[in-house]
Amino acid sequence: MLNLYTAFDVQMELTEFISQSRKLKKCSVEELSTRSGVPYGTIRKFESTGNISLRQFLMLYEVVADLKKVHALTKPESIEPSSIEQVLKNA
Repeated sequence: MLNLYTAFDVQMELTEFISQSRKLKKCSVEELSTRSGVPYGTIRKFESTGNISLRQFLMLYEVVADLKKVHALTKPESIEPSSIEQVLKNA
């Protein structure tokens, strides 16, 4: 399957998601730093470059969104049936 997204594209979208979520919650960088435990300078750098450790990203995500959504990425996807026979077989 053709994928038009690169790892960099998704990285920048996640950066934008954290930044926009923080702003929607009217949360300053200082407050996000205090609540997440991620240093202020690291958050500023992240919001401008997109670079951060996975652990620190998860710490930020936990403050602005539901960490269960990220956890769900670790679970296997259910396989969609590709024919009516498969649907009937699994019914």
